[in-house]
Amino acid sequence: MASTGLRIELQVAENVYLRNATPDDAQALFKIIDSQREYLREWLSFVDLTREVDHTSLYLQSILNSRTDKVFVIVVDDQVAGLIGYKGTEQYNAKTEIGYWLSEKCQGKGVMQQCCRRLINYAFRDMRLNRVQLKIAPGNYKSLNIAHKLGFTLEGTEREGEFLNGRFQDLEVYSLLKSEWDDAKPFI
Repeated sequence: MASTGLRIELQVAENVYLRNATPDDAQALFKIIDSQREYLREWLSFVDLTREVDHTSLYLQSILNSRTDKVFVIVVDDQVAGLIGYKGTEQYNAKTEIGYWLSEKCQGKGVMQQCCRRLINYAFRDMRLNRVQLKIAPGNYKSLNIAHKLGFTLEGTEREGEFLNGRFQDLEVYSLLKSEWDDAKPFI
């Protein structure tokens, strides 16, 4: 998935859309991270490593040149609210992983489930992939709920797959195949 410079904007709901993340988004994203550290730290290992806006800017710059990652800014009511994207995409094997995070104030409204649904549709229809996966820490009930509602299947556990909050933590691996996906369901 080489960077082509094409601007992608994906409508999710009336007041929610996704667009390519760029270094210009660093300030808005860092502001969320910096003001919600305690909340985001529970499930996101990068929070403690993101101490200044330049860290966010460097990350966003690095994804512009990535062949395997594509990241989108989540925009809710015309305000940047988080990130979602594809990680480790393999074109030959037609598979990818979706990773995401969302501002606390936008939680509990179905925004992330809708964003995941939109990226799944894009992966299967536009990118012609066959498999999408999520890796979720046991106990992260909000993400586990998303996986279940979207029809993902638990495949197993990646033992101590992530270093989070001073210790290694297991990750449950969930997958969804194109043949299992009903893209006729609305995004909303």
